[in-house]
Amino acid sequence: MTVPETPAEPPTQPVTHFPASHLVNWSDITPAECQRLLDSRNVGRIGWNALSGPMILPISYMPVNDLLVFRTSPFGLLSELVRPTEVVLEVDDLDVTRHTGWSLLVHGRAEAIASPPLLNHLWMIEGAQPWAAGVRTVFIGITVEGVTGRAFGGF
Repeated sequence: MTVPETPAEPPTQPVTHFPASHLVNWSDITPAECQRLLDSRNVGRIGWNALSGPMILPISYMPVNDLLVFRTSPFGLLSELVRPTEVVLEVDDLDVTRHTGWSLLVHGRAEAIASPPLLNHLWMIEGAQPWAAGVRTVFIGITVEGVTGRAFGGF
């Protein structure tokens, strides 16, 4: 079956952009400030090359020793990370009204935590509770290999 071609119609609304007064400058965040900001938050988006293709999912995490730790289900997509996997974690704080904020990108390696003493510690500390409901018995640790960040609009 052949579909007849129809000429493209112009958009009904003109494309608009931010006025020049809303454009903001950005600056790099120092490694020490990146670490401070990363430790001050507990929610981000983790990305990796999943078996089904590129994946980005929200997680709630907590810094523990030299790791960023989160809990997940043994049956969900995040359970792919029990095996050592290169990941990125994005953490940010943006004010869309004032056009200010910051964004961090963590590069690291995620894998299941298997150390009995560390697992015992993780079950006992406050803050390791995930936001997602359901059975979340697998602890994944991200070993941070690098962090970069940018600040926007006078952060």
